[in-house]
Amino acid sequence: MAISTKLMMRQGQALVMTPQLLQAIKLLQFSNVELAAFLHDELERNPLLEAQEGDGGVDAAESPGSDESSAADGFEGPQEGDWARQELAVDSATLSADLGADMSNAFEAEGPAVGDRARDEAPDGAGLSATSWTGAAGGGSADGEAPNLEAYIADRQNLHEHLAEQLALACADPRHRFIGQSVIDGIDESGYLREDLGEIAARLEADIAEAERVLAIIQTFDPSGVGARDLAECLAIQLKERDRYDPAMQAFIANLPLVARRDFAQLAKLCGVDHEDIVDMATELRRLEPKPGRAFGGAPIQPLVADVIVRAAADGGWNVELNVDALPRVLVNHSYAAQVSATATGATDKSFISNCLQNANWLTKSLEQRARTILRVASEIVRLQDAFLTHGVEHLRPLNLRTVADAIGMHESTVSRVTSNKYMMTPRGVFELKYFFSASIATTSGGAAHSAEAVRFRIKQMIDRETPDDILSDDAIVERLKANDIDIARRTVAKYRDSLRIPSSVDRRRAKLAQTRITAH
Repeated sequence: MAISTKLMMRQGQALVMTPQLLQAIKLLQFSNVELAAFLHDELERNPLLEAQEGDGGVDAAESPGSDESSAADGFEGPQEGDWARQELAVDSATLSADLGADMSNAFEAEGPAVGDRARDEAPDGAGLSATSWTGAAGGGSADGEAPNLEAYIADRQNLHEHLAEQLALACADPRHRFIGQSVIDGIDESGYLREDLGEIAARLEADIAEAERVLAIIQTFDPSGVGARDLAECLAIQLKERDRYDPAMQAFIANLPLVARRDFAQLAKLCGVDHEDIVDMATELRRLEPKPGRAFGGAPIQPLVADVIVRAAADGGWNVELNVDALPRVLVNHSYAAQVSATATGATDKSFISNCLQNANWLTKSLEQRARTILRVASEIVRLQDAFLTHGVEHLRPLNLRTVADAIGMHESTVSRVTSNKYMMTPRGVFELKYFFSASIATTSGGAAHSAEAVRFRIKQMIDRETPDDILSDDAIVERLKANDIDIARRTVAKYRDSLRIPSSVDRRRAKLAQTRITAH
């Protein structure tokens, strides 16, 4: 059979991911913070897009200083020269008598007047000029604008700046200050030195012993414990400053895993002290700060903004609505697009305007589709989890993506993107949409299954009600759950307990006994 090259035509179906479709998928899974950053870039890139002001925003045409706004509100603001027409006296004695106050400590009006017309209209120059009220002497700027109050707000000092100020006073040698600044740069927000000191010394071509001496100086700075490389060193620095770092305490700090397990019997043997001294040392340890840099704050905390708000309706149902504050406000300026298109002459300019208009229209449609999809998914979740909203976590139903997708006629991947990084505000708090999706736990009687989240909540409730004399093991928890018609294995209970960061029954018994002894002591 001869091999030859020839042209063939075939008909088939294939899914083509266009750039617009990819953009719509990205918009669907963006959180409101990520969406705001994306739209900010699009507004800079596309001249036909403009951000719509929020409900609290004031447009230029509706500003209080404009004539249209004043006439509409039926209020006329003070005009230039109104203060002068009141013919207020500037004599200090006359003002004191009129106002009933001592004017001896009043500031003199400084700076040029806003205009000479006010002074001309006042008889014999007796009126107050506008500068006395709106100029620099009155607390405003020279052009009559209100002062910038943000300029008077003190900037909060961060940990690195606080340490750098102390370094400048503690180290006179410029070489030591240079090494110390590199060490400070390696300290994280909690106050720990996360970068290897040997790498810092090698990068600066310094001796490791010299870097150790500089680090020892930094570890004496405020806050106490800063510059430590681990928790034991941090606690040791604070104990040394309190003159409490004796050999027994040194052995106590060297065995922090035993301290975490409350194994006071073994600690008493290692430290060579009795049980009462161990309790005193544990009490002393509780007064220390494990994160010295916490007082200076950490990274800026991004506030959580709910995408959907659920409120109780008058008829006993639930009202589900989108949070207008979290919705993006982007409009297409068609008038500007028409104006620019009319003046564009070159083919490149016309193509650019056409592409910008097409992308802007597609973006606004994608945002509308995103809002509708989020609302449909949230409404279906509220319908299926009505018992949770009414009675609490114990009545949370098991739910998966397929159930919601089939109910609203969408694909599971679409529901997964919608529920990612989206939050719902309910009367019971703010929850991520993925919180309402959980696995099912079978019942012993063969009835309706329980939600894994509801079972996890019951386990936590059982452990919270424990007493030092009645600590529940995993087997005991399994027996109690089976008595409540929940068929669950012991390994599942252990997995749920670990996910809740609850220690084992042995560690819980030691912790409760230690807490009881410390309280009694």
